[in-house]
Amino acid sequence: MLTELRNTRTLWLQIPLPGTGQANIRTDLQTGIVPSASGSAYLEIAAKSQPSQSTLIPPTSSLKITASVQGPKPLPRTAPFSPSLLLTTTVKFAPFATRHRRGYIRDSTERDLGVHLETALRGVLIGERWPKSGVEVVITVLEGDEDAWWGDNNTEDSNGAGWGLLNVLSGCITAASAAIVDAGIDCVDIVSGGVAAIVRNPGPNGGLQKVLDPCPAEHKEVVAACAVGYLASREEITEMWMKGDVGSNPDELIEAATHAALGNLGVLKEVLFESLEARMKAQKSPLKEGTKRKQPDTEMTG
Repeated sequence: MLTELRNTRTLWLQIPLPGTGQANIRTDLQTGIVPSASGSAYLEIAAKSQPSQSTLIPPTSSLKITASVQGPKPLPRTAPFSPSLLLTTTVKFAPFATRHRRGYIRDSTERDLGVHLETALRGVLIGERWPKSGVEVVITVLEGDEDAWWGDNNTEDSNGAGWGLLNVLSGCITAASAAIVDAGIDCVDIVSGGVAAIVRNPGPNGGLQKVLDPCPAEHKEVVAACAVGYLASREEITEMWMKGDVGSNPDELIEAATHAALGNLGVLKEVLFESLEARMKAQKSPLKEGTKRKQPDTEMTG
């Protein structure tokens, strides 16, 4: 559905990569959801598979993130002079975002995600065009990926703690990028997030396999994972978070993460392009109405 201020794109991403699992992800992206903000976006990545048996709590969870941009706006007079745009990022989980209820005050995990997000966006903005100004990017995680299925006996195992945060970081980068472009802030390129992981297959052999955009609750064991913020046209990585035992060749995992980022970039481009077309049509319609209502000049005689 396409309107003047809102644009929605829902796609199934299928990114085949040799040696990896087939990614089949339903991604829903909207822009212009917060009228009071300079730019905003909503990102939802649905669960890949449905539970085989009916359970009260589903074993897998989706990812739902909202991003809003405030600014650029002038800095306070008491603030020191800044020749470039000051970027501030805030990541906050909603109290109901995860199975374990979150607090209202940001904890160390949320502050750490904010630092990673700021690093990913800092190299994208052209800050020299906005001196003595600041911009604030606020991310709210409405639903986050679980680290493991709640019914597993090893849910509380510290080895798997934190795998879902890499998916959250990737979604934050993608949603924040869409909100920044929606706000009309100059950027060198569109940054998109992507995640790749190495999982161990169940069975006696226990072979390793690379998967794109993994859901930790769907795999018995996650060996390593990598989240990146990727600039496709410049072939640059603005942020990288790697965790686990990547082995002797981490470049393969990083390359797989960039392939996942390219898939999210396709959704970003489609949504932003259609949003731009909707705004251009909205700007042209008042001009056409004005020309139709224009009265002919009156010629005075006598």
